[in-house]
Amino acid sequence: MITRFSWVFFLVAFALLSPGARAQSGGELHFCLHGEPKTFNPVLVDDEAAEQIRYLTGGVLARLNRHSQSLEPGLATSWEISRDRRTITFRLRQGLRFSDGTPFSSEDVAYTMKQLMDPQTHSPTGDAFRSGEGSVEVKTPSSDVVVISFPKAIAGLDRLFDQVGVMSAHSQKKEMAVLGPFFVAEYKAGSYLLLKKNPNYWKHDAQGNSLPYLDNIRIDIQRNRDIELVRFRKGELQLINRLDAEQFERLRQDEPAVTRDAGTGLDAEELWFNQVPSAPLPEYKKAWFRTTEFRKAISAAINREDLCRIVYDGYAKPAYGPVSPANQFWFNSALEQPKYNSKTALALLARAGFRYEKETLKDSAGNRVEFNLVTNSGNTAREKMATMIQQDLSELGIKVNVVTLDFPSLIERMTRTFDYDACLLGLVNTDLDPDSQMTVWLSSGENHQWNPSQKTPATDWEAEIDNLMRQQASAPTDKERKAKFDRVQQIVAEQDPFIYLIDKDVLVAVSTSVIGAAPVVLSPQSFWNAETLRLASSPSLGAEK
Repeated sequence: MITRFSWVFFLVAFALLSPGARAQSGGELHFCLHGEPKTFNPVLVDDEAAEQIRYLTGGVLARLNRHSQSLEPGLATSWEISRDRRTITFRLRQGLRFSDGTPFSSEDVAYTMKQLMDPQTHSPTGDAFRSGEGSVEVKTPSSDVVVISFPKAIAGLDRLFDQVGVMSAHSQKKEMAVLGPFFVAEYKAGSYLLLKKNPNYWKHDAQGNSLPYLDNIRIDIQRNRDIELVRFRKGELQLINRLDAEQFERLRQDEPAVTRDAGTGLDAEELWFNQVPSAPLPEYKKAWFRTTEFRKAISAAINREDLCRIVYDGYAKPAYGPVSPANQFWFNSALEQPKYNSKTALALLARAGFRYEKETLKDSAGNRVEFNLVTNSGNTAREKMATMIQQDLSELGIKVNVVTLDFPSLIERMTRTFDYDACLLGLVNTDLDPDSQMTVWLSSGENHQWNPSQKTPATDWEAEIDNLMRQQASAPTDKERKAKFDRVQQIVAEQDPFIYLIDKDVLVAVSTSVIGAAPVVLSPQSFWNAETLRLASSPSLGAEK
């Protein structure tokens, strides 16, 4: 016989075991940032640490789903972009409140855009919206509608709002009042941040339970990656957002259940030659570096498979070009993968007038082919790659001198003195859209690294890239934009101004106590879905043996 008390007990137990109840188990997630956030103001973010805090705390009008790479509604239920791509109209969710209880309306979006686009603010996020001379106009015809107009067309306009954390126009807490899943409750500089669940967060799961599931996230500031790994092994941390290949392999061998390879990432490693006309280099070297056959020969002589296997323990793939295959829409799948072939390399060099004699390569004037390859000191992977490239090119009779510099000195040479021959470095891609690479591909761009800030394009192919990048930025459809940018990728593959080497895998560590983790290649890789992460009832934080 089941008594009334037994029925009550049964129902309570059933409720505790149901998915929705388990989902609300709460708890505190622990992981590290590798640097100090410079700001909590969402419009001033320009460093990785601050960006990750903004991601966890900031409410945005539209959110790029890091798994599907598609744009989804956020604070806005829908939006419409005008045919001239200068105006976007958002329809907002009603009844929302900031973390401090302040109501949310179109007025807050207007206030945020004013802060974002104010020249005195110097917002890095705002730079992406600066389409031309003139001011941005924001209209709020009602509390749930906002209309934003720009001086000129902006490609991928709606996707840019993924980076715009909406601020309150009225809260006394200013930028600390947020619309995201968590808010900053405590901050001790140089030590830690404590994020707490936003009690006013608007999202719910399929069962109607409020999100996020977690009560808190404690984020320690720890620059030393080795210490971070030790703490994870000891059970003090539950996530490591990025591991290098060597750390990942050691952890995988000891505790495979906690290691996750999310696949090929967006970030490449590349080599380029200095083509700046005013560089303090001998004229014959400048002539080498400007020669397409020379650059293509160097590319053909580098064994990328060996770089992936030896330097990255297999957790990398040979790079096709400026866009990783992980960028599902914009990658040009028609590009041919670079192939290692020293005979092809020598044939290209011979076509350009170089001579291979007595295991030494000389140009047509008799100058031995020798150059310095600079990279940043302390980066073990790049130092290993530079040494392997040195060995590969010696097979062509080329002498490569590897020079490691501290990062400030390297940047000084790259951007001011131009006193270097060739450089090995990585380019970090924080956005999928090609518009984010304008400063790299426009010949006038500061990050057009082989020959930056040109007054006019130095070559016909650079002029073609200039035109294509501008055309894709104003093309009316994504299909037309992609066709233009596919051609840019093809030209880059033909000319090799950057010799792309490898695309690194995204390697993370996640404790078995974390439920719902699904690491991806886009930042933040291991906690992009923090609002739906939860902890097992009896967590073992690391996977300590």
